[in-house]
Amino acid sequence: MIGVIANAEDHGVVREFFELFKTPWEFLREDGIYDVVLCAGDFQPSKTAKLIIVYAGRKTKHDVQAQTAIPDRRLASRRLVYGVDNFPIYGSVISFAGGQGCLLKDNDSGQCVGYFQETGNTAYVRIGYDLFHEIRTLLTVGQPSANAIVPTLDLHIAVLRDLIISRGISLVEIPPVPEGYNFIACLTHDVDHPSIRQHKLDHTMLGFIYRATLGSLRNLIAGQITIRQFLRNWVAALKLPLVHLGFAKDFWREFAERYQNIEQEFRSTFFVLPFKNRPGVSANGPAPAYRASGYAARDIADVLARLIASGNEVGLHGIDAWADISKGREELREIATSAGAAPSGVRMHWLYYNQDTPAKLEKAGAAYDSTFGYNDAIGYRAGTTQVYKPLAAHQLLELPLHVMDTALFYPSRMELSPREAEPILEKIQNNAARFGGVVTVNWHDRSLAPERLWDEPYRSLLASMKRRGAWFATAGEAVAWFRKRRSAAFETDPAIPGASRVALPAGESASLPGLRLRTHRPAPKLPAQGHPSAAFSDEQVASSFPACSLSGAN
Repeated sequence: MIGVIANAEDHGVVREFFELFKTPWEFLREDGIYDVVLCAGDFQPSKTAKLIIVYAGRKTKHDVQAQTAIPDRRLASRRLVYGVDNFPIYGSVISFAGGQGCLLKDNDSGQCVGYFQETGNTAYVRIGYDLFHEIRTLLTVGQPSANAIVPTLDLHIAVLRDLIISRGISLVEIPPVPEGYNFIACLTHDVDHPSIRQHKLDHTMLGFIYRATLGSLRNLIAGQITIRQFLRNWVAALKLPLVHLGFAKDFWREFAERYQNIEQEFRSTFFVLPFKNRPGVSANGPAPAYRASGYAARDIADVLARLIASGNEVGLHGIDAWADISKGREELREIATSAGAAPSGVRMHWLYYNQDTPAKLEKAGAAYDSTFGYNDAIGYRAGTTQVYKPLAAHQLLELPLHVMDTALFYPSRMELSPREAEPILEKIQNNAARFGGVVTVNWHDRSLAPERLWDEPYRSLLASMKRRGAWFATAGEAVAWFRKRRSAAFETDPAIPGASRVALPAGESASLPGLRLRTHRPAPKLPAQGHPSAAFSDEQVASSFPACSLSGAN
């Protein structure tokens, strides 16, 4: 059991952190018995324990009392090295001179930012940053795109886990890994332009003509597309008059069939714009006119009905819901009317979002959001593979967006070729295999059609995630699984002294994969370079019983 001491204003952050690192914990009680005491801030631990961990990005009273040497010079990089990992710190951070073992180092200077020492039966660990300030920053402001590829929050969890098991303390947790699978793959599609026939010499059509002709020629010369793709784009551009006259197929209108053909047995989520000709508002006033869509959800009601009948999900691609509760309700109602089913989730058009957005979407009636990601990069804006509850929300969960096709391939963004994108997509999947959680993919409605023709990298990504043992889920299913995990609770088992049990509420969906209970066997000592050898065993948490006992788990 972990006993936590933190400032009152951080208690909400602490609770959310331990929903992500789902292991037995509680705010420290004077009559409690703990293997680990975690102090965040300028607190003097009043309890003895096998392991005491103090996080603070400034000199504390305990540092003064212990005569801890803290250099005055600032750290060079504000990036820390832990074993083979390297991650950023966004708040204040200090370094230390001395200590029995250095656990964390500044990336450039090599200064020690975390050390341990042993006194009798107690190990003391001092980390030179404020853990819960870091978690708050990640879940609210998020990381800059320069750090997008680093799962920073998940690494904070990994460091804490390693410190515990390396002290010889067994640890149990419910990892973010569905029973029978290695991680979750969530396929989503923003429906921005479902028909080229609806565009007549506007911004969208002129952009298409340029990219299909001169842009394709440039990409062919650069070796980024094949001659076959080049010819397909030019033929599509030449056919535009016939498409508008009704003599040729609207090659953007077939998006649903294309995706169902590629995804086969997998189901996905389509985020649909509610109204046409509404650019909405931005953070600085009216949004640009070209943000407005040329279609409304009602224009593709037949397509939406077929998607839902095939087991796919339809959500709201919001216009103003991010900033206005009443407009959010209006937009959700419009999708419900057009699709014949009330949407539970939202992704904002152009990923508009601020720290108040989760609370406004929740009040508008949304159960989850999937906006928190990057327009110009792929990776972890919140620093995590996991679904989480934004600090401003009560029930709404955030399904973070990790991979977006336009971020990968657009000239004004990462501008990668499909071959150049493979290593970074591989890294995203490696992180999912290591930390669990979900890989949320957004491949836009027209990305399989001319002029983009990004079907092969999408096929390759799906095949790779399938080989790696992913559970393919709609956005709503992925969020529901994480709600199931959040509903599990560690309780003291009165029948077995020193034991806990996992309690699940009745009525959990049997259609979702089960939960795993992971027991980490203790490593022999605290590591000098991080990452003790992984040794754990998993068992399924039985959903048919209200509680599963964990003998000796504490």
